[in-house]
Amino acid sequence: MADLGNPKNTIEILNKYKFVFQKKFGQNFLIDTHVLEKIIRAAQIDKDDFVLEIGPGIGTLTQYLCENAREVVAVEIDRMLIPILEETLSSYNNVTIINEDILKLDLKDLIEERNAGRPIKVVANLPYYITTPIIMDLFEKHIPLINVTVMVQKEVADRIQAAPGSKDYGALSLAVQYYAEPYIAAYVPPNCFMPRPNVGSAVIRMTLHKEALVKLEDERLMFKLIRASFNQRRKTLVNSLNNSYELGFSKEQIQKALASLNISENVRGEALGLEEFAALANKLSEYTKE
Repeated sequence: MADLGNPKNTIEILNKYKFVFQKKFGQNFLIDTHVLEKIIRAAQIDKDDFVLEIGPGIGTLTQYLCENAREVVAVEIDRMLIPILEETLSSYNNVTIINEDILKLDLKDLIEERNAGRPIKVVANLPYYITTPIIMDLFEKHIPLINVTVMVQKEVADRIQAAPGSKDYGALSLAVQYYAEPYIAAYVPPNCFMPRPNVGSAVIRMTLHKEALVKLEDERLMFKLIRASFNQRRKTLVNSLNNSYELGFSKEQIQKALASLNISENVRGEALGLEEFAALANKLSEYTKE
């Protein structure tokens, strides 16, 4: 089958099927072989790997995955792309195409059935409007993962990798870094896609931690604290937490918890790292037991 990383071949197959890009699915197909190779290298794909690809489009990246992995399952929401995928991937016997919404698929069942429950690698060129829900869904459901390598909007990649105190640092940085170690493998300009997006993109790999970085009494409480801290970035942490409808702690309890951890009550959420949020959550969870 012709390499779809070549724009000429992409145009040919789209014309053959009279394919119309669907704005609601955020479709931008890669047309650069160098970027495709970078994704495979970043994801560290080898012949032992079971790979889940989210949003294969016309199968451009899928072809490269099939060449390098043991088995590939490609989940595509747009049924108009299924006949195209059946053609572009017809020469591979190690790929399964599923026409489904990834957020509605029981991935634990799929992994149990197809990979005996062993951890998998996820690769995706994600629609930018749904990037964060998909990434967080994979992590929060504790699906067995080795790493997740995705093409995302450049600013989202920068936010995921950001450190405390930087302008990009926020709830997303903490949420991802709690589960995984992020690494930006490449920045990708708009001309590497068809149609061209209006923004720059980045390939980011998130490698799951083998052991939890922090010990938590209540994971959900920590994430509530993080959300509240960044909902009102200009306010002090005390006021942000005290104003949150999700939390039921008094100002005195919050001040007392911060004092016991030697954290200034004038601090803002963006100054705290994951360990400090975990320690604060553990301290505040003591009040919920009283």
